[in-house]
Amino acid sequence: MSKPFEVGMTRELKIRTQSEQSARVFYPNLPDVFATPFLAGLMERVSAELINERLDAGEQSVGISMNLKHIAATPLGMEVRVKAEISAVEGRKLTFALEAFDDVEKIGEATHERFIIQAEKFNARVADKAGKTA
Repeated sequence: MSKPFEVGMTRELKIRTQSEQSARVFYPNLPDVFATPFLAGLMERVSAELINERLDAGEQSVGISMNLKHIAATPLGMEVRVKAEISAVEGRKLTFALEAFDDVEKIGEATHERFIIQAEKFNARVADKAGKTA
C-alpha cells in the first residue's frame, strides 16, 4: 500500500440497467427487475475501484463480507448509482459503507469488507487447492 487509506474516501459508479441484469437470469419465476446479485456486484466493484489506485504492484483486494439490504425494486432501463465510502481501516482490512440509488429513490445499502492481498501468494494457494482435486 504505497498511499494510505483514509476513512471518508469515496467513489461513485453509475450504470444503465439492462435485461441481462434481470432477476430472471437466476430463476424464471422472479420479477423482471434489477437483480440483487448484480447490485452486490456493483457494490463490490466500486469498492475495489476506490482502493485499486493506491495498491502497490502485486497487490489486489478480495471481498470478505457483505451485509446488503436491497430495499426497492428498479425497473430495467433505469440508471443505478452506487456510492462507496471507506468507513474503517484496520491494517489490510477495509470496511465500506455503500448506498445505491435509481432514478427515483434509494434502492440499497450495505456494509462491505475487503482485504488487501499479495496476488502471487494468493494465487499459489488457489493453485495448490485446485491441484488437490485433480
